[in-house]
Amino acid sequence: MKPRVSVVIPAYNEGAAVVPFLDRIFEAITLPAEVLVVYDTVDDSTVPFLESYAKREPQLRPVLNTLGRGPAKALRFGIGQATADVVVVTMADGSDDPMQIDQLTRLVERGVVVACASRYMRGGQQVGGPWIKGRVSRLAGVSLHLIARVGTHDATNSFKAYSRAFVERVGIDSDAGFELGIELVAKARRLGLPVAELPTIWLDRTDGTSNFKVKAWIPRYLHWYLYALGLSGREGGGRGRGDGS
Repeated sequence: MKPRVSVVIPAYNEGAAVVPFLDRIFEAITLPAEVLVVYDTVDDSTVPFLESYAKREPQLRPVLNTLGRGPAKALRFGIGQATADVVVVTMADGSDDPMQIDQLTRLVERGVVVACASRYMRGGQQVGGPWIKGRVSRLAGVSLHLIARVGTHDATNSFKAYSRAFVERVGIDSDAGFELGIELVAKARRLGLPVAELPTIWLDRTDGTSNFKVKAWIPRYLHWYLYALGLSGREGGGRGRGDGS
């Protein structure tokens, strides 16, 4: 059976922590699905646990990213490998609520090109995490909602569902960090395509450390922020589909 949703998860040295995370993912999803966990190198500590898990769970697809290191390239590669018409991106740190994967998928199936899990709309919440990262993210998301009418209060959140046809149409320019979420929201806004959201509760990871680099990646987020506002006409320098073309 063809999956209705491809769940793409970039992973970096998650080790044994990926096992309870995957347990929650497969417990939560009720739709026909494939789960692609994308890693950058064969010596990543996540790999042996993925390979063992895949032996008992045929919906799991461990995927070696061949585009180069980093979350943006891992996401591009994973989306390019997806076979479903809807792609959901979520993180391997367990901060996102996997129970909402089905809901986000159904929103895209109803016609939106991006369905966002929103921490900053009524009913949403962010629990924990670095203070400065949270304040900058909230300011960007709420201001884009009010000024640019992008369809979500939380354009920067990575936890989103996408129409694969939409992603193939507009391409992915992001080449570093996690700015894919705001990039595709900005492109949908510029094309006048529908974006929807539902409230989510984001919980800071309890194991390991975050790979989010605030100072290094804020300029990339700023580019897409300005693009959504119509203040930048240039989409980016590395345009391509998820397969790297």
